[in-house]
Amino acid sequence: MSILQAKRKRQDLASTLSASMTNEERAVYNIIRGKKEMGIWQGDIKRETNIPDSMLKKSVKLLISKTLIKEVVNIQNKSKKVLMAMEFEPSKEITGGEWYTEGRLDTQLIDALSDVCLKLISRKKVATRDAILEWTRTLGSEVFPGGVSSGQVEQILKVLVMENKVQEVNSTGFGEFSTVPAGEVCFRLAKKVGTNVKAGAMASIPCGVCPRIKFCTPNGVISPTTCQYYQKWLDF
Repeated sequence: MSILQAKRKRQDLASTLSASMTNEERAVYNIIRGKKEMGIWQGDIKRETNIPDSMLKKSVKLLISKTLIKEVVNIQNKSKKVLMAMEFEPSKEITGGEWYTEGRLDTQLIDALSDVCLKLISRKKVATRDAILEWTRTLGSEVFPGGVSSGQVEQILKVLVMENKVQEVNSTGFGEFSTVPAGEVCFRLAKKVGTNVKAGAMASIPCGVCPRIKFCTPNGVISPTTCQYYQKWLDF
């Protein structure tokens, strides 16, 4: 059954059950349904209808049991759930977006997707966003129970670029880019050149292996100014 078919089925069910609703239930349901993907707090329903607390709570409980409405955690106020008609999906303002589950930032999902991106890029040398997305799908529900969207992969890649863990480049179509069409945006591991160059230069200084280094002083018999090996290193 498609999403559209399921939505129509719920609408038909609501119409059928509407005939058996009390006036209070119908008023509560219509207000909730009218708020669509934003939902409404129970306290706001009371202010709009003036229905007594006990009757309002009973109406909400019955509507939930009939699967006509649902409770949704609001990221802006987790202690107060909003009520929403079953046919609507909560807006990003309510849920916090794709990175939130039950009103909480899903750090496990973020860490897992970051790890997958880095591993595939390391294995393939270069990888596109779509290639990474496809790989997440092959990993199945064991790693990503709710699946991953292209937008989520793109956001993680942007963060990895900002953290200087990967580089965003355009494929040349040759060499390490042979698997990616020329001109297409792809990602590769960042090259930390600075650290390697510095280490190589320091390792080649003759002072590091000189057996007389402890006798070397600026104005002594053995000094950097008179050392022929040190001078040759400087000239090189």
